[in-house]
This record gives sequence, structure tokens and C-alpha cells, in this order.
Amino acid sequence: MKTFQRRHVLRTTAAVLALAVTDLGTFALAQDKTSVRFGYAISKTGPNAGGAGITTLPNYQLWVKDVNDAGGLEMPDGKKLPIEVIEYDDRSSSEEVVRAVERLATQDQVDFILAPWGTGFNLAVAPLFDRYGYPQLAVSAVTDKAPDFVQRWKKSYWMLGGGHDYAKALAAILADASKAGTINNKVAMISVADGFGIDLVTAARPAFEEAGIELVYDKTYPVGTSDFSPMINEASASGADTFVAFSYPPDTFALTQQSQVANFNPKVLYLGVGTGFPIYGKNNGDNATGIMSLGGIDPNNQENAAYRKRHEEVTGVAPDYWGSVITYASLQMLQEAIKRKGLDREAVSAELSTGTFQTVLGETKLEENQLRKLWWTGQWQNGQFVGVAPSDRDGASKIVLPRQAWTK
Repeated sequence: MKTFQRRHVLRTTAAVLALAVTDLGTFALAQDKTSVRFGYAISKTGPNAGGAGITTLPNYQLWVKDVNDAGGLEMPDGKKLPIEVIEYDDRSSSEEVVRAVERLATQDQVDFILAPWGTGFNLAVAPLFDRYGYPQLAVSAVTDKAPDFVQRWKKSYWMLGGGHDYAKALAAILADASKAGTINNKVAMISVADGFGIDLVTAARPAFEEAGIELVYDKTYPVGTSDFSPMINEASASGADTFVAFSYPPDTFALTQQSQVANFNPKVLYLGVGTGFPIYGKNNGDNATGIMSLGGIDPNNQENAAYRKRHEEVTGVAPDYWGSVITYASLQMLQEAIKRKGLDREAVSAELSTGTFQTVLGETKLEENQLRKLWWTGQWQNGQFVGVAPSDRDGASKIVLPRQAWTK
């Protein structure tokens, strides 16, 4: 993989612009291309770097290596072109990710742009992807407004479902456990004040009410919060058997550590992004057992197991148990769409919307630009984060409640 850094990109901008004087000239050049230029802005530093560095960036790097090792992206005429990459660090800043994506489109004039990490960042750049005609494969974004966004930004693709999908699955699990007498029907809930947390908590409130779950504590906290002890103490005093946190990775890890320090032992512990990171299971060992979150895998899926092994061998880090495999699958979809339609972004986008693709997920097809066959709830069991809902989906593991108390 050939990676261009910012200074090199700026030096070459004038030459690139000179080549692309007219649409006709650009088309003619496309016939003589010797590579395909991809660009992305990703959080390599700042609070989002942990999530981006597990779920998104390694899969971008793995896919580019896999494609280039195979000779490049195959075009409709059978010719293969290697991938070149222009990469920017958005520094976990929404303003910077917008500037970087606009630069990729207008100055660098890359052939395709890959999506950033995070719900808020994907929403921030969606108008730019649409304005400049790039397909946006928004994997690390959870939003109930995806059906509306698809109508507004017709080349946007939403791969992780909406808040109501995850919230309803969790509400059903809690309702069943309450009816069985395993837990009481009270929930204490906190959420990060960002796109992800807002979408999830907005869906969870009515989902809990409809399921007969009493929300006895409900608090939102700002991005960057590090001390959760006041909220943990208040949740502990609420009488709820269930604690839910729609949190980002730094928060998820901090909540876990601070709950152990406070000896806060809810019978159901459901945390947000980061719970499905391999390092979460490694850091917490047996204490991870029974903790729930979004996502999960079928531990007996051999195709997924082969992907996970290759991911770790090539990148040096294990993939997460939620968005990683979907990120790689989305890139396989893009690769196949290019093979069928070439570098015409309009045609590639149409193919992504309507085509059927073989990916590490198996046969993959979007429904109105959305991926819908997903694990809505996962749980740590036997050292893996496994899918438990939908419970009737092939490969689902049986949920185990209540979770065990912390061990010292």
C-alpha cells in the first residue's frame, strides 16, 4: 500500500487539478489510469482513536493489502489496478473530519472516499459525500434516521442498524428476565451526549416503557467524562437490578473499572461501544462474563473465524466483535461493485444499492441501502462476545442471567 501524507498531497494538488480540466478529459484519463486512489479521514489521535483503531483503520489497511497482494482492483475489462491511499488524521474533531473529506474530494480528487469512524462523524460528512457524488459506506454509525438519510443522501449506506433495533432487543431480554423473576423491572441508564448515545437513549426510553420496564435513573453525560463514580453511586442507590450505559470506548472501560472499585454489581450490566473489543475481554478476564452490549458473533461461523485469524496475523490486532467484520464486508461489496461497474461512482453506487455480494458475512444484500441482518445484543461467554439476540437467528447463543458478581 502506498500512503500519501498531507505535505506530499499538497505538492501534487496542482498537477491533479490540471489533469482533470473537463469531465471528458477526466473520463479519458480514467481509461489510462495506473492506480485507483482512495482517501479517508480517520481518528488516529484524540478520544475517538481507540474505537477507530480497532474497528475501522485496521480493516481499511487489511483490505488494501489483500487487494494489492492479489494484483489490485479488478475492472470490468479484467484489468487490475493497485490501490493508493491518501490518509488524514481527523484528530477526533468533527470540524477536522469535514475539512479533510472536502479536501479529499476537491483537492486530492480521489476516486473513492472511505467513511470515518463514529455516528456523529458519519452524519457530519454525509452532505459532503452526497455533494461530490461519493458512495458513503457508513459502518460505524447507529441511527434510527437511516431510512430518512437514504432518501436525502441517495449514495449513503447504513450498516449497523438503528437505536430502536438494539433498544427493543434489550427491552425484550429484560422483560423476559423480569417475568422469570431473575431480575426486577427497574433500570438505571446513562448515555453519552453524542450522536450514538442520543440515538440509543431516545429509542430506549419508549422501548422500556412499552416492555413494562421502569426507568428509575436516566442521565446524560458530556463527551470526555472520565469520573463516573457519582453516576455509579446514584445508579446503585436507585434499586435497579439493571444498569445500561450507551457509552463510547473510553467511557466503557472507565465504567467497568470504576464499577469494580465501587463494588457495584447489577444483575444485568449492559455497556456501549468497546465492550466487544478483544482487549475488553482480555483486561477483565472472568469479570467480563455476562456483560452485554451491542453486536456479537456466531462463534461457530468458520468464515468469520478465518477472517478474524487473518485480521490479527496481518494487522497485529484482533478485530472487535461487532463492526470490524461488517467494515471488511462493506469493502468487499465496494470491491465487487467496482469490478462490475468500473470507476463510475454513480454506477457503483447503484450496484451497491441493488446488488448481491459474497462477503465474509456470507451472501450480503442491502435493504433500501441498509444492512439489516445483524446481531442486536451480544454477551461475553467463555472468553468470546457472542450474539444472543435475535434469539431465533442461526448461530445465536443462549443468554445467561444474572451476571456473576465481580471477582477480586
